Amino acid sequence: MYGQEVNLREMTIEEYKDDLTKLLRYLPFLEKKGGKDVQNYYEGEGDNKVIPVPVYDSTLLAFIKEAKKTKFMNKNYPYVYRRWNMPDPKSERIAMECATLRDIELFKGIISKYVLGGQTRASVWTTAVEERIFVTALTRLRSLIFDYSKDPAEKRPR
Repeated sequence: MYGQEVNLREMTIEEYKDDLTKLLRYLPFLEKKGGKDVQNYYEGEGDNKVIPVPVYDSTLLAFIKEAKKTKFMNKNYPYVYRRWNMPDPKSERIAMECATLRDIELFKGIISKYVLGGQTRASVWTTAVEERIFVTALTRLRSLIFDYSKDPAEKRPR
């Protein structure tokens, strides 16, 4: 049983390591930005006023584009939310902090909600940055995938 668990853990790490590395490049940007810093509104110039259109920071858009190409995308993310019962960003952060590597579907669901949801609702990406959802997900995944050794027995408290 223990050997299967270690093998499953190593397979999960190997499967998501490269995609996480790509997304971690954006972590310093996401850590220093607040929600209002990544979105402005364009209303036209001079007498040519138009309906305000959200304009996003180019680095945030690059992160979204990169995230859409990763294995962290799950179009069935509402199922994850029903399963974990996460009604607000605070409960999402708590769930991610308590999650283990076995709960990789949780991270996939949360990242997918904010990446894919922002394509239809303008405020979703801003909310994810403001509530530090992307930061929490990336830092927790980094600790689960990169900071642990291959043998979980080495990390036991003494």
